[in-house]
Amino acid sequence: RFIAKPCAINLGIQDSGPHRAQPNAILEKVFTSITKSPDGKRLEGLSKQLDWDVRKIQRWFRHRRNQDKPTTLTKFCESMWRFTYYLSIFFYGIRFLWTTPWFWDTRQCWYNYPFQPLTSRLYYYYILELAFYWSLMFSQFTDIKRKDFLIMFVHHLATIGLITFSYMNNMVRVGSLVLCLHDASDFLLEAAKLANYAKYQRLCDAFFMVFGVVFIVTRLGIYPFWILNTTLFESWELIGPYPSWWLFNGLLITLQILHIIWSSLIIRTAYKALVRGKVSKDDRSDVESSSEEEDVTSNSTKGVFSTSSNGSNRINGHVASGQWTEE
Repeated sequence: RFIAKPCAINLGIQDSGPHRAQPNAILEKVFTSITKSPDGKRLEGLSKQLDWDVRKIQRWFRHRRNQDKPTTLTKFCESMWRFTYYLSIFFYGIRFLWTTPWFWDTRQCWYNYPFQPLTSRLYYYYILELAFYWSLMFSQFTDIKRKDFLIMFVHHLATIGLITFSYMNNMVRVGSLVLCLHDASDFLLEAAKLANYAKYQRLCDAFFMVFGVVFIVTRLGIYPFWILNTTLFESWELIGPYPSWWLFNGLLITLQILHIIWSSLIIRTAYKALVRGKVSKDDRSDVESSSEEEDVTSNSTKGVFSTSSNGSNRINGHVASGQWTEE
């Protein structure tokens, strides 16, 4: 309210939503009481009742659905909040872990386990991360529904389960490494989304390309060969297959599967941008585009992010997803 909104206004982002549907009592009643996406039979019936073309009625329902979506200003403010959080928590984690022995030698995660002290800095790091991911878990039910909703839901469940489970079992050393590694790329995606909302396309593309590289290096390189190596093999060697070993590693492997899925989406989008010079639609876009693609034929926006006619972003953020991720 006091920081993100003034920044957005200074960048020329207006608090204007999608094109609003013209008032119509009959269609509004159908929309609110029966269905938001009428089938062909119902469309034909409404067409005869209103003496409207079927295409016009379809357009009305699309506009009516889209007008409930958040404005570009709202999405900018949300992304700026997430950018601030991800950047702050990443640098906090790096600064803290830089002085710890297990950051440089992962075998230190298992020496004298489970009798390892929990320092105040490590405690606050865990609590902040857990609180944030719980907030994402709840907010995804009120946000725009995305195609990767189920993937993000599984991701949030696995993340919250890992943070809680590792804290209860005092696996906080290796848990802190997992948290820091996941925060390394998230702020870059939010920065790309901010640039996209402000219509700085080249800056947006640059941020996204850097994000893609960091994401793939950390999630497909460092994570399996550094994190999974110590949880699967070094822990087995040093303390043996403790009772919770299977569940803990099962959750970590679930995260790795999600990493592979998201990486394929990122690579696909980058491939389209580099080879074709444009991206018509992202695989993790909203369930329904806010652009009026059935109304007019327009040139596709060049770059990694495709911006619709009202300036809304077609690429989600968890990663989630995810959004883009979120993650």
